[in-house]
Amino acid sequence: MIPSSNPDLDLTISRVIKAPRSVVWSAWTNPESFEQWWIPAPAKCKVSEMDLRPGGAFVTQISENGGDFMPHLSGCFLALDDLERIVFTNSLVGGWRPAEQPFMTAIITLQDHPLGTDYVAHVMHKNNADRNTHEELGFYDGWGTVAEQLAKLVERQS
Repeated sequence: MIPSSNPDLDLTISRVIKAPRSVVWSAWTNPESFEQWWIPAPAKCKVSEMDLRPGGAFVTQISENGGDFMPHLSGCFLALDDLERIVFTNSLVGGWRPAEQPFMTAIITLQDHPLGTDYVAHVMHKNNADRNTHEELGFYDGWGTVAEQLAKLVERQS
């Protein structure tokens, strides 16, 4: 369930992915699959931790231009509803510990669609400045690109 959207605080990407929800879910919850689409190419992603339970750590690293892997996301899963919803935040880290620099909470929802899966990434921020910063950093290009990469990966598998 996505809370009511607040345009002053939230950013949203949605698209129809021509693959069953189970395949999209697997691409989100299998670290090897996740690494293939989570960061806009040509950068590379490495999953350091993906503890798929509420309170579980969610940590990724990024490598740009073939360089060393550097921290990318350090967060915590808040909810996982099988085949329907993944909620994570970087306001907390694994074990519900407060993060040093909280920025956002994301709700990923998957619903059946006649063509496959209705995919929505809804990202909430604590204030308008953080929301605007995220948009200026390229939210729509970045999250749109990874949604496209996810779609290409899972549509090939279906």
